[in-house]
Amino acid sequence: MEEFSFMTIIAVFEEIFGTGLFWAMVVVAAVITLAYLYVLVRDREMSMRKFLLAQVSMPVGGAAAVWFVMLMTNSGFRDIGGPIDWLVLLGVFGAGAVGFAILVYVVQSFVRGKTTDA
Repeated sequence: MEEFSFMTIIAVFEEIFGTGLFWAMVVVAAVITLAYLYVLVRDREMSMRKFLLAQVSMPVGGAAAVWFVMLMTNSGFRDIGGPIDWLVLLGVFGAGAVGFAILVYVVQSFVRGKTTDA
């Protein structure tokens, strides 16, 4: 592999998850991101109470992301070979944690509506 491009990354993810699931995950991530932006514009501020609960839920999202990737790649922790594997695993955990926190914040905002922290 002499050239590394964005299309190469997409091809690798399509190979890991399958084309349909990968693009479904991209669409879901885009919808959650747009919902988050909508909530921020609608409320004109971040609720620290909702933000705290979202942060507390981050380990759940990170663990779920690692579990999902291990399930989809048909791998286990015994298959982790070197430092790059651990870095990728930490990246998956971090991405899952942040994504889940955003999802929790959005769901709270839609369920509870705009609240004041005072």
